[in-house]
Amino acid sequence: MSIEIWIAFALAASVILIIPGPTIILVISHAIAHGRRSVIPLVVGVTLGDFVAMTLSLLGLGAILASSAALFSVLKWIGAVYLLYLGIKLWRSNPENQGVKITASESSNGSLLKSAFIVTALNPKSIAFFVAFLPQFVSPRHDALPQFFILGATFLFLAALNAGLYALFAGHLRDRLQNAKIRRWFNRCGGGALISAGVVTATLQRSS
Repeated sequence: MSIEIWIAFALAASVILIIPGPTIILVISHAIAHGRRSVIPLVVGVTLGDFVAMTLSLLGLGAILASSAALFSVLKWIGAVYLLYLGIKLWRSNPENQGVKITASESSNGSLLKSAFIVTALNPKSIAFFVAFLPQFVSPRHDALPQFFILGATFLFLAALNAGLYALFAGHLRDRLQNAKIRRWFNRCGGGALISAGVVTATLQRSS
C-alpha cells in the first residue's frame, strides 16, 4: 500500500467520522450527563463496537445485510429501541443525585462502555459501510490481509480520537455547569437527541 492511498483513506475516514451519527450523539449525551469521567469508557466502547462491526463485515455479514432485508431490519430495530431506552432514561435522570451515584463507580463505567459498544456494533449501516468503504483502498497487486489490517487499525484510531474529542468537549462543558437546573436541561437535550437518533435509526432503509 502506498503512502498516498493511506493518506487518502485517512482523510476520507476522518470526514465520515466527524459527521455526527447515533454513536456520536450517544457520546455527547452521556458526556454531558456524566462529565469528563465518562470519556475513557465511552471511547473504549466506541472502539470495541467499531472493531466488532468491522470484523463482522470482513467475515461476510456486511454482504448478507446488504441482501437480507429481514436481518437488516432486526439489527435496525434492536439499535433503535436501545437508543430510545437510553434517551428516555437520560431524560428522566435527576442531576442532583448523579454526583452521589456515579462517583468512582465501576458499574457506571461499565454501563457507559456497554451503551457505546452496543449502539456502535449493532448499527447495520456501519457493518455494511465497512464492506463498501474499505475495499476501495485495497490494492489488488499486494496481499489483501496486511492492507485490511493497516486500514482497519487506522480507522479504529481515528474513531477513538474522534469520539474522545467529542466526549472531552461535552464533558468539559458539563463540568463547568454546576447548576442542577441547567444540568437537567442538558440531560433532557441529550435524552431528546438520543430519542431522535432512535427514530432516525428506525427509519433507515437498506441500500439497494
